[in-house]
Amino acid sequence: MASTIDRLGTDELVNIFEYLPPEDIMRTRLNKKMRDAAKKTFVPMTDFVVDSVIKYDAMAAMTTALPHLQQIGISYLHEEGHKYSDGDDPYERLAANTADLTTHDTQLLSNFKWLRSLDICYRPLNGRFPFLFNFTLLHKLNTSGCCYLNWDLESLAGLPQLKELFCTGNESLTGNINSLRVLKDTLAMVDISDCPHVAGNFMDLADFPSHLKCVDLSCTAVTGDIRDIGKQSFQTLELLLLPSGVYGGTGYEFQCISDAPDVVMAVYSIHKQRPSLLKDWYGKLSKDSPDWYDGEDDEVGVDTVPLYIVFVEAGARIGYRWESANDVPNPCEVNWLDPEPDRDSSGYEEYIEELQELEGEVDIYRGFHQPPTEEQYTRLWAAEED
Repeated sequence: MASTIDRLGTDELVNIFEYLPPEDIMRTRLNKKMRDAAKKTFVPMTDFVVDSVIKYDAMAAMTTALPHLQQIGISYLHEEGHKYSDGDDPYERLAANTADLTTHDTQLLSNFKWLRSLDICYRPLNGRFPFLFNFTLLHKLNTSGCCYLNWDLESLAGLPQLKELFCTGNESLTGNINSLRVLKDTLAMVDISDCPHVAGNFMDLADFPSHLKCVDLSCTAVTGDIRDIGKQSFQTLELLLLPSGVYGGTGYEFQCISDAPDVVMAVYSIHKQRPSLLKDWYGKLSKDSPDWYDGEDDEVGVDTVPLYIVFVEAGARIGYRWESANDVPNPCEVNWLDPEPDRDSSGYEEYIEELQELEGEVDIYRGFHQPPTEEQYTRLWAAEED
């Protein structure tokens, strides 16, 4: 076996190494020819997550042994008493609380110039790390849950080939989503959900080319109006999740019950054309509304006031109803937006079955197509208790 390997040239070894994960390549570098081949190898896209001191030491060795590493993940170091080095402008309290820990140089990552995928998860880094945005070949960046990683969307200009961006739960992320426009020709997936300091108008992404498929901006400070979505907007987008600050966004808060039909019709018109675009939409009455009131929980602690709006379907027929925010929805009657299907249509039996199921869920608010007034509510539940 050894003699067979000895007969292989460096290029042939490179071809073999390109089928092996990084740890296996490191173990097979038995001589200078193998070490030279490893340095030339574009390591295949396989998971290698640095989550221990042993793996950190392995990564340090790979910076020279496997400089063409294409995928790496950085997570918490499991051993107590160890941490990654802080960046610029770290959160002072966290930095002070971890000042006595053994520090491992985060800057080592900058040696992997050929990275295509970088995952930094579970809050391992504290501060700013400008070098993270100098990987010119990077296709995927995931910083989900890194609430102490301090960066701005403008930094993405340093990642000109980025296709997938996942940074949900980055509480320290700042910037305007129009900064994504520098990646207009590459971005396919964007998840900036639960990033409260990200602002801008969602329509800044409306003219992105066909490869943009999914955008999640929920729980951000992004604004806009879904009525601005035209036929040429988001043409090939498969999923668009918008925050409550957008008119018609998910969780949009109505100032009055009477405002709801106009908002619902705006969402409905988009839903009819592109059913998946505003998936899992709901709206709710604002607590600042003059129509809002506190209700009573039932005997098992379930909220009983129907102040949320959701879409419902029976067959292909779409409507909406008011209900409470829990698994026992205490719904009002359905307000149908589509006409009833023809009795001779192929889906009529399915429609009737699902219609009866929806009607069977209505109990105390039977006859109400919108929330009762506080006086009506009190009277209904008093009668129910009697």
